[in-house]
Amino acid sequence: MRIDINLKSDISNFTSRFDRQQDFAAMANETDLQRGMGGIEKLDPQLQLTVRDHVHRILRGAIIAGRFTPDEKVNERQLAEQFGVSTTPIKEALRLLEAEGLVQALPRRGVLIKFNMNWAEEMILARAALESMIGHLAARRIADEGKTALRATVNLMEAATSSGNADQLIVLNEAFHDEIHRASRCQYLARLIERQQFYDASIRRIIHSDPAERNKALREHSSIADAIIDGDAERAERHMRNHVVRSGETYLSIVFGKKEDIQGE
Repeated sequence: MRIDINLKSDISNFTSRFDRQQDFAAMANETDLQRGMGGIEKLDPQLQLTVRDHVHRILRGAIIAGRFTPDEKVNERQLAEQFGVSTTPIKEALRLLEAEGLVQALPRRGVLIKFNMNWAEEMILARAALESMIGHLAARRIADEGKTALRATVNLMEAATSSGNADQLIVLNEAFHDEIHRASRCQYLARLIERQQFYDASIRRIIHSDPAERNKALREHSSIADAIIDGDAERAERHMRNHVVRSGETYLSIVFGKKEDIQGE
């Protein structure tokens, strides 16, 4: 399945979020003198990105979501027009993507997409290995407040699963893994895992729109949370790895039409 790319919409959403936070900050400033500085909402981290970083993030997500085919030539001018920017941040973003191995710049041929199904499989297995170790350490290191936060997130996931709210499940899925990362107190592994993201919001929305998939994911998340809260590191590691691999197989089926299981066992 190929998903249409709409980069102008992404830029518009980014700008709208920035405007909303600017408006909120202005309103907060008006009342700060009366009530102190405690009520200001934190700035969305995405709003602190440079144009280059924002372009890189969207292009990376588009490549990994299968919106470009392997060996497809990237048209820098067309992308610049779609983004509504000059070619400079496009070129800078492509250099970052080349450093990750997702694209390759060739003399007289331009920039080609190098991401393919084999690459995606390797990313999934790498993420499964890293997430499983983080789950293992979370079970050993989690504090009482971390247990409470993790259980609360799973309860919210149950409600969102019942209502079929795909957008809320996308947010809660990230919150769930963030809670586990915090509980693990990992630094090195957390840095490594940043480059193993193989979903974007459009793929997650497709996955979470399927009731069977929503319920399956909830069962897996609940099992992972139970193992971590119980302090069972080996069980947490096993459940996390199985969850990431199975989710990855669903992703491969959507993006590449792959039917076989990943041979990661």
